[in-house]
Amino acid sequence: MGARIVLVARDRARGEVALTRVRTCAPGAAHSIHFADLSRLAEMKRVGTEIASAESRIDVLINNAGALFGSRQVTEDGLERTFATNHVAYFVLTEYLRARLIASPSARVVNTASDAHKGATLDFDDLQSANGYRAFQVYSRSKLCNILYTRELARRLADTRVTANCLHPGFVATRFGDQSGGVLSYGVRIAKVFAISPEKGADTLVYLASAPEVATASGGYFAKCRPATPSKEALDDAAAKRLWSETARLARME
Repeated sequence: MGARIVLVARDRARGEVALTRVRTCAPGAAHSIHFADLSRLAEMKRVGTEIASAESRIDVLINNAGALFGSRQVTEDGLERTFATNHVAYFVLTEYLRARLIASPSARVVNTASDAHKGATLDFDDLQSANGYRAFQVYSRSKLCNILYTRELARRLADTRVTANCLHPGFVATRFGDQSGGVLSYGVRIAKVFAISPEKGADTLVYLASAPEVATASGGYFAKCRPATPSKEALDDAAAKRLWSETARLARME
């Protein structure tokens, strides 16, 4: 479609391979890459600052970083690593790039969530999952956070030309979960026999990033390129506002 892609990657070697693939698919555009560990606040803020300095405008921001960890890990910032990577990174990077999104004639934020959010609830007294850690349950909560965050972001961007939507991509055969650790990694690899291809998994993401029919849609949850209904917990606007406040505090961005 003629887009120029700015990538963020954690692993330098794999990132360079990805950039080469993008350049091969769409030569002639000045595609670029930045490197950051999006589980760490300092790295989120650094790469956000770097991209904002390098780009005068951003037409589409796709927040897609995510991971599933077999055991509880705490980052140097005191954050549980799933919560930090899957939710806080979306929040921080979007805030650091907000001015560049608003500078675009029309811009879109697309957040990768998941139907895995269904059945999850948030405990605002234990957002870091210190009181008992079950990997998939914690992952599900992070995906609930993605949807609640998208709703509140859309509300806060309502007087701009920037929209925000989120999506369920399906169960996709990427490297996701391969490094979760232990039995969990093994189980994820087996389950991927039934997963869809990365290309198919990107359909709804690309649709939200580019389709004219959703140019003004905001705050929605989509699956298979159609609006979908998330769980009751994901529609709680009071929880969405509280999550925003708690995240801003934890990210030291109040």
